[in-house]
Amino acid sequence: MEVDWSSLWRKEDWWAVWLGFLLLAICTLGLMSWVPKLQKWSTDIGAAISAVDMPFLVLLGFFLLVLTAVPVFFMEKDRADLGRYAVGFPLVFLLAFVSLLIAKQAIIHTYGLEYVLWAMIFGLLISNTVGTPRWLKPAVRPELYIKIGLVLLGAEILFQKILAAGALGMLQAVVVVSTVWIFCYLLALKVGLRKSFASVLASGVSICGVSASIATGGAIKAKPKEISHTVSLVLLIAIPMLVGLPLIAKAVNMPEAVAGAWIGGTIDTTPAVVAAGALYSDKAMQVASIVKMSQNVLIGVAAFILSFYWVLYVERKPDEKPSPLEIWYRFPKFVLGFMAASLVFSFFLVPSMGLDTVSKGILSITKTLRTWLFSMAFVCIGLDTEFKELVKVGGGKPLVVFLVAQIFNIILTLAVAYLLFGGLLFPSPI
Repeated sequence: MEVDWSSLWRKEDWWAVWLGFLLLAICTLGLMSWVPKLQKWSTDIGAAISAVDMPFLVLLGFFLLVLTAVPVFFMEKDRADLGRYAVGFPLVFLLAFVSLLIAKQAIIHTYGLEYVLWAMIFGLLISNTVGTPRWLKPAVRPELYIKIGLVLLGAEILFQKILAAGALGMLQAVVVVSTVWIFCYLLALKVGLRKSFASVLASGVSICGVSASIATGGAIKAKPKEISHTVSLVLLIAIPMLVGLPLIAKAVNMPEAVAGAWIGGTIDTTPAVVAAGALYSDKAMQVASIVKMSQNVLIGVAAFILSFYWVLYVERKPDEKPSPLEIWYRFPKFVLGFMAASLVFSFFLVPSMGLDTVSKGILSITKTLRTWLFSMAFVCIGLDTEFKELVKVGGGKPLVVFLVAQIFNIILTLAVAYLLFGGLLFPSPI
């Protein structure tokens, strides 16, 4: 098999790596040291962003347009698509902005209804009422936005944070995540769901909700509606758990460390984890955050393992023995970008620049850029999905699988939390 060098500028996966590292380099070199951020607001929507910052928000949109237009230019044979992309992009960016704005509302933020849900809802409303206009479709590129964002996410998975999470937090994460993932995956296959859907559901319920669903879904080329459906389940089921778990913990007078480990290991969105932990106590919130951080670290590991599994077994044809070069071509390159970003930041930039400089400086900017890219991606998923298809996905089976797996997760995590944080095997950390 001959080496196809054109894939370096013709394939979306490679462009995700190039642009992801370009953004990381720009921020690391200080060429972009600030980006406008939306602030939390309660009743005054004007508190979300100042009038002074609005022009910079427009500049940010223009910057993302130019950045993402580059791969469109090289990947599309019809150069006219570039112009059509430029026409449709502003609406995608605007809907992403509104989604982020709503998610910053204090009450909505407390209940963990994140921007990805609102982004998908706005896209669905357009596609299922007036329909997605033809002039907008060239800008509907969810995979491009997701993959660039995932490379940026890799830089946020720092080895130093893994150590800070503590041995007990990491031990709980590995035991619970692996067990719950296998349980959910096998259950989903048992009821007849596709392997890709089963993998996304299992990652969403066991690892870290939204981010894990996006990362693993991209790694195995899952259908957009499988990812969006899983994200919807994650966010909606997190609401009753946010209120219910702290109440149950208080009712049985659960030790603070155990309650925090239980909450952090079961609720699937980070904002909801922090809020639920705080409802119990400050110490419980600290433990919950540590456990959730430990689970977040496993996102890249899961995506990497699933990528190899998909290439070697799921996509493999009968009696086929893929050569190393064939495996290389099939393997999603943005996953390699994700892993490379984590290694570069963990073992080169943090030792040379310091953890605080990297985390509070560089990564605070790249995280904001990643959030915008994810928000635009889910707007596009909604624009490309018919609501009736989303509602009928799997005939209700995904919901049943998710609920059963989450109940299993709650029971298992409670047992592990008592063993590790209740003083039964090890001294309690608090």
